Amino acid sequence: MSAIDTNRVHGGTGSFGIGSKIWAAVTAWNDARVTKNALSRLTDRELDDIGLTRGDIEQVARSF
Repeated sequence: MSAIDTNRVHGGTGSFGIGSKIWAAVTAWNDARVTKNALSRLTDRELDDIGLTRGDIEQVARSF
């Protein structure tokens, strides 16, 4: 199984106004989408190994 590193540096968003806030919102949405898709591809057994169920995927994706 492979891992995807999606760590991003979030800083300075307040210094560039609304454009950076929009960019931060789009980035957060995309990170949640990628996380949700990656977790959805796992089997129930793999999810259980990491302590999750199918019902947890949406909440975990939004918490990033």
